[in-house]
Amino acid sequence: MAHTVVPFGPQHPVLPEPIHLKLTLADEKVVEAIPAIGYIHRGLEMLVAKRDFNQMIYVVERVCGICSCIHALCYCEAIEKLMGIEVPPRAKYLRVIFSELHRIHSHLLWLGCFADTFGFESLFMQFWKLRERFMDIYEATAGNRVILSVNVVGGVRRDLSAEHITWIHKELDDLEKEMRRLKPVMMDDYTVKSRTVGKGVLTGAQALQLGAVGPTLRGSGVAEDARLLGYEAFSDIHYEPVTMPDGDSWSRSMVRFLEILQAADLVRQACAKLPDSEMAAKVKGNPEGEVVCRVEQPRGEMLYFVKANGTKYLDRCRIRTPTFANIPPLLAMLPGADLADVPVITLSIDPCISCTER
Repeated sequence: MAHTVVPFGPQHPVLPEPIHLKLTLADEKVVEAIPAIGYIHRGLEMLVAKRDFNQMIYVVERVCGICSCIHALCYCEAIEKLMGIEVPPRAKYLRVIFSELHRIHSHLLWLGCFADTFGFESLFMQFWKLRERFMDIYEATAGNRVILSVNVVGGVRRDLSAEHITWIHKELDDLEKEMRRLKPVMMDDYTVKSRTVGKGVLTGAQALQLGAVGPTLRGSGVAEDARLLGYEAFSDIHYEPVTMPDGDSWSRSMVRFLEILQAADLVRQACAKLPDSEMAAKVKGNPEGEVVCRVEQPRGEMLYFVKANGTKYLDRCRIRTPTFANIPPLLAMLPGADLADVPVITLSIDPCISCTER
């Protein structure tokens, strides 16, 4: 059978950011997928030569706005380890609260984009309407709607008042009601299931072999999550990874859907245990040495390698983002799929090309 090469991307209605896949087709079936990235490379890691280690917090937050809070958290943890800084207990809990609220915001954004992929524009608006309510919380507590800028080396710069916590609880209650109302509309819909169930299957063995992370890994039944390491206040909060067994696009979608409800529970636990202490430790001197730090982004495990030389400028800040890890698994999902299913399968890994290319 003759093969045809078809380009998918970098501009496509389903893609929020540019990624190019060269698809080799046999009739309507994908035989091979070869990626091409680099459309939005910005060279942010090189800025360590021009921005000191405190200014770099604002740089890493702009690697990706949707998960900016967790980028800053991972970077600050790396610097704190190098400098031997003990973060105050309240700051650890506040970091968990802001991170999990950010996870809710990220997953709601993705669910809206996923709904729009199927042409469900009103459902897209429902998810993004919920997301707006949490962005209102960010604006009132952190001062920003997307890039929060709450994390600093040694702790956090923003606290939560009793009124803020009451407001957060109310919004979480409303979120759970809306998510349960929208679940049958989205996840049990005939069209959605016909285009996701059994599509883009990635087995647990494949996921581990290819280095998948986050919901892409947990959607294949593997209960791996960097939050199990117990960083910040996660060691004091009950947490079990959400997994689904089938490894298809529907399973990955369901993991994110359930993780929204789980994140709401984690925020409630952190608010209930929020201790009284300082918000940030005093920072003296400059970092020196090498360290690797791991945290769980909405899309999966992220690594920061930081190398410091004892001056205020770092030698290196290397970032391994979850989408970079999930591209090889994506290339394993596509062969055998229909061309019409490629957009849905691609979006099912929640690709963040801005993170990947930096």
